[in-house]
Amino acid sequence: MAKKTSPLLPMTELRLMQFGERLRLARLRRRLTGKQVAERAGMTTVTLRSLEKGSAGVTIGAYLAVMQVLGAEEDLDLLLKDDPLGRTLQDAALLRPARAAKRVAPPTPEPRADSSTPFEETKKPAASKWMADDTFVSTDDLVSLIKTEKADQKGLPK
Repeated sequence: MAKKTSPLLPMTELRLMQFGERLRLARLRRRLTGKQVAERAGMTTVTLRSLEKGSAGVTIGAYLAVMQVLGAEEDLDLLLKDDPLGRTLQDAALLRPARAAKRVAPPTPEPRADSSTPFEETKKPAASKWMADDTFVSTDDLVSLIKTEKADQKGLPK
């Protein structure tokens, strides 16, 4: 019993029939008989006829075997070489803006009742300067942040 194939869209069936016809014309241009091509491709003449009619039941391996006999197997390399649809989809995914992580402002310290300096006079840590500006961070800001953290770890003045 023959295996069932998936149904193809009418335009796809038409393309397959046109491809089979092009293979038949290539065979005739080379002055090869159907029997000669079928033998060289390792198939029956019935399979070759089905292939030249564009039957969807013929395996792609059979199509490639005939292309090889005709010296056209390198044409397979042209399929999806550029792939404009795939590239468009890939580029669309790359252009999608990344979801920005919600930034939460660091909690502001409350002034202590026993503090000798008023709250407004306390210094902000260098990290808060860096986190507060989310539009641009210069290399100087990053260097000052690193220097501040190293000074804190070593107990050195800033």
